[in-house]
Amino acid sequence: MNKLLILGSIAFDQIETPFGKSNAIMGGSANYIALAAAQFEVPSAVISIVGDDYPQDYLNLLSQRHIDVSGIEIVHGGKTLFWSGKYRNDMNQRDTLDTQLNVLVNFKPVVPEAFRNAEVLLLGNLHPTLQMDVLDQMLSRPKLVVMDTMNYWMNHTWDLLMEVIARVDMITINDEEARQLTKEYSLVKAAQRIMAMGVKFVVIKKGEHGALLFHDDKVFFAPALPLAEVFDPTGAGDAFAGGLVGYLTKTRDYSFSNLKNAIVHGSNIASFCIEKFGAERLLTLTQDERHARLQQFRDLTQFDIQLK
Repeated sequence: MNKLLILGSIAFDQIETPFGKSNAIMGGSANYIALAAAQFEVPSAVISIVGDDYPQDYLNLLSQRHIDVSGIEIVHGGKTLFWSGKYRNDMNQRDTLDTQLNVLVNFKPVVPEAFRNAEVLLLGNLHPTLQMDVLDQMLSRPKLVVMDTMNYWMNHTWDLLMEVIARVDMITINDEEARQLTKEYSLVKAAQRIMAMGVKFVVIKKGEHGALLFHDDKVFFAPALPLAEVFDPTGAGDAFAGGLVGYLTKTRDYSFSNLKNAIVHGSNIASFCIEKFGAERLLTLTQDERHARLQQFRDLTQFDIQLK
């Protein structure tokens, strides 16, 4: 069966929204991506690092979903990455209150032997050097390499970031990051500039306004499902990416046509993620719930246009 390899952070998150406040809970991009991808029951592995303060129970939650955790380094005497943030009333903006990199500072990723031939590789939002290191450890180039990045790396590691972008098939970034990366306000022009850097597929996330997929001269838009309540949007982008690569790993079809399906499946899973603090909702999500909401997506987007 096809395999998925995930590079990302594992963290303690302390989150405050207009609806409540959490203690230090299970967070980090790797957790959200892996738990979302696990909805498709594909063999996957996580490469990350934690301190020995990270609960074994949290790692067990991954293992129980057939996620290989052998690539997660545990530093004895070390402290796990910690992030604290507060969302404003519109839930679209947040303020970072505290970031403690801790063991992440000295992280040297090691790809598990059994996943060095993974067909799909997702390089989560980490330093470009770490992303390249994982790429270099693969036995052969995966059929699909997806990367996430952010404005911090654009500001501080531009040349390294360009090297990674030239080696991947797909990039997922938000609209603000796409504009910063290309100096283009139009997202169509921004996507064209990014594809000129060597990327085949560009996914631009627009939060509550959905996501855009670009390939050559083709464009696809998937809306976000309107929800009555948004409790915590912290991991929504990573859950979206996890759902996207989970679906692609399962179907083994990397065409533009199937990527449209993957975008919708990613949006669907992200819509559940924001209903609870942290990754809590992904841990209880069922296939029946996921399928029922996919029907809502279908009803939202499909209609007959009457031409007169």
